[in-house]
Amino acid sequence: MNIHRITRKTILAAVAVMAIPAAAIAAPAVIDSTSAPRSTSATAAALTSCPRGWGSLPEANSHMTPAPVTAVRTGRHACYDRLVVDIRGRVAGYDVRYVPNVYTDGEGALVPLRGGAKLQLVVRAPAYDAAGRPTYTPAKPRELSTVAGYSTFRQLAFAGSFEGQTTIGVGVRARLPFRVFTLAGPGSSTRVVLDVAHHW
Repeated sequence: MNIHRITRKTILAAVAVMAIPAAAIAAPAVIDSTSAPRSTSATAAALTSCPRGWGSLPEANSHMTPAPVTAVRTGRHACYDRLVVDIRGRVAGYDVRYVPNVYTDGEGALVPLRGGAKLQLVVRAPAYDAAGRPTYTPAKPRELSTVAGYSTFRQLAFAGSFEGQTTIGVGVRARLPFRVFTLAGPGSSTRVVLDVAHHW
């Protein structure tokens, strides 16, 4: 047996293998996981993580403040739609409840609202300063925020400010559970927050 010849053939074979393009021996590509059928576990997890224990009965805090309302904002969250009333100063009380209709402060005129149910939000703070000058004058009193595409909100309307309190009408999809609370900040400002759930 010719040891030298076998060794030479072995070396040539090894060189030939090394010359094969890498693409020819590449591992199979991994299929993107998003192409697989989506499991319902993610949806179930999202639903179970939503806050619980909310209700649809009135909630109130009687604390009054002379600090004025300066803005009304809305936002969409995974489990609820949010309304925020900004106040320039000390925190205000509130009264939130489902009502057959919302009426303007002082005049008592009907405030039309879209939706299957109506929430009345009374913030115990004026929308004017100590001299009577308005601090919150919405450009569109019947459309305080654009809520097209929201899951729960259908319309937000300004119902006026009278005798130290401000009223906002909230048209919602149906009589759904809600929560209301106050927050401090930014700075010396405070906020009244109303969250209305997407589902029971």
